[in-house]
Amino acid sequence: MAMSPHPAVQAVIDLSAGAIGGMACVFSGQSLDTVKVKMQSFPSLYRGFLHCLVSTYRQVGIRGLYRGTTPALMANMGENSVLFMCYGFCQEMVRRVCGLDRSAALSDIQKACAGSVASFFSSFVLCPTELVKCRLQVMNEMATSGKISSTHTSVWSVIKSIMKAEGPSGFFQGLTPTIAREVPGYFCFFGAYEFCRSVFSKRLQCSKDDIGGVPTMLSGGVGGACLWLVIYPMDCVKSRIQVMSMTQSQAGFYKTFTHIFRTEGVRALYSGLTPTMIRTFPANGALFLGYEASRKLMMSQFNS
Repeated sequence: MAMSPHPAVQAVIDLSAGAIGGMACVFSGQSLDTVKVKMQSFPSLYRGFLHCLVSTYRQVGIRGLYRGTTPALMANMGENSVLFMCYGFCQEMVRRVCGLDRSAALSDIQKACAGSVASFFSSFVLCPTELVKCRLQVMNEMATSGKISSTHTSVWSVIKSIMKAEGPSGFFQGLTPTIAREVPGYFCFFGAYEFCRSVFSKRLQCSKDDIGGVPTMLSGGVGGACLWLVIYPMDCVKSRIQVMSMTQSQAGFYKTFTHIFRTEGVRALYSGLTPTMIRTFPANGALFLGYEASRKLMMSQFNS
């Protein structure tokens, strides 16, 4: 019988597996994430997903679609390592709240609650790195529109400009919408993921851990789709705050949301949804495949 690792060892395994999953997520979906952020920040500039994709390629080349990859890697590896590590701790917390034994299996809803609480903590890691990523992704549009005089093309130059203009607190522009996005979003994310795994487990008559790569990726894709459908308007507000705060003092979450709603309409809050939904299946499928496979490998090494 497999031994259960010490909580500290389990935390390191979850943290490492989450970082590997986050890396896989970025490499499989970065170009479409760039299109999403551009469309969210400048909804009137592009007619649609393909127009934004082609325009970016023509203006800056393929590198324009992958601008911000380094902070995206930092953001996703940092967020997912903390997210999955806290996910393990939060599952223990849910067991205690529900009066369950440490070895008791949680229901899909209970796991969704654990994922939602874990996302609160990962938001503090995600916000600063995603801020840098978003600003790098829209540098060309900001320069073209005359909002900035020169483009900061490196991660370090963007970090220095934030420190100089806004100080350390500047890295947490958009923290409120990030938390408002993550907490309900990850309830749906983990809930849908675990529900799909349960369905595959019953159909294939095996444990969730043994359903295989394709069902795991499909489950991750469904989880990602549910997350984005729920959180997209909040993500749009978050991107707008993080980008526009480059040149002006930006209003808070509520004022920015109501301003977009009143002046640009509901449609602006969903600008960029198409590339996001296209991206979510390969990106979140790769995230969970990377997480589950590496976690299983590390657990087997521990038990050997």
